[in-house]
Amino acid sequence: MKRGIAQLLALLLLLSAFTGCAASATAVRDGRDRPSSCGRLQVLNGKLCSEAGTPVMLRGVSLNGLVTSESFLNEELFRELSRDDGVNLMRLAMYTYGVGIVGYCTNGDKERHKADIAQGVELAKNADMYVIIDWHVLSDGDPNTYLEEAKIFFAEMAERYGKDDHVLYEICNEPNGVDWATVKRYAEQIIPVIREKAPDAVILVGNPDWSKDLYSVSADPLAFDNLLYSLHFYAASHGQTYRDMTKQLSQSGLPVFVTEFGITAASGGLPRDTESADAWIELLENEKISYCMWSFAKVAEACSAIRSTVPKYSGFTRADYTETGLWLLDTLDKHR
Repeated sequence: MKRGIAQLLALLLLLSAFTGCAASATAVRDGRDRPSSCGRLQVLNGKLCSEAGTPVMLRGVSLNGLVTSESFLNEELFRELSRDDGVNLMRLAMYTYGVGIVGYCTNGDKERHKADIAQGVELAKNADMYVIIDWHVLSDGDPNTYLEEAKIFFAEMAERYGKDDHVLYEICNEPNGVDWATVKRYAEQIIPVIREKAPDAVILVGNPDWSKDLYSVSADPLAFDNLLYSLHFYAASHGQTYRDMTKQLSQSGLPVFVTEFGITAASGGLPRDTESADAWIELLENEKISYCMWSFAKVAEACSAIRSTVPKYSGFTRADYTETGLWLLDTLDKHR
């Protein structure tokens, strides 16, 4: 009997040591706001904050369509973005509408999409990054189009990841062709689904005009805690007028998170406007508004971070990056 107890104690000590090693191996100590140092995030007084209540800054990148970006879901890339480049957020953009496998709600391979999300969530956790599960409404316009499927999806996501401190939920990417009342009606049905299994999770809510209509949101906000409202901009198309709106509403207490932005035109193509982009980043840094760039991809368009001719999916050097990607690296470095 004593021998059995001794063996059990030895096993428990071994497991404890292993857990401690795993935690220290994955933690990134670079001064960034990370799950290992900030824990579960929350929204306090209009700002995204750590578990301890201190304002945080997430600076990250978005994948360009989850299924079509599967090659980027690898441990080496997530670790280099985190440890070498200072990225502390990855956004997993899952299109709800599209052709073939791309659209989750249009005969796409749902199990494949969910497997990709599971891999992305785990890779982000191991690289000490936060991660956004993005229900990427775009061509479908009205998020209510696939309301029932959204309920099922987010119920499953919250059940699976409700205890993971590093997971955030973006419930509608870019509503368009609808008003805020329509989007709000959708959000009021989806948020309780997530809250049932993930009561303290941070939820990101899109809004009309491709997530640029913050005035409508501020006039009639949702009655839930731990929410942020998405703002999207493309620097060559959305300039000082949108910056003024963002500053005004942020300072009035509206919780804002830039879940998607680019330094190009809104189309994702040329021109690039780095002067406008720099002005945006200065504003976001001053207001403690987190941001995520579109996109970490090799698509042959100006908003992509990696050159389309580069054959690899990790181990990138500066020569592999586009002008957009180089701007991103330099911006991340500037704000270390």
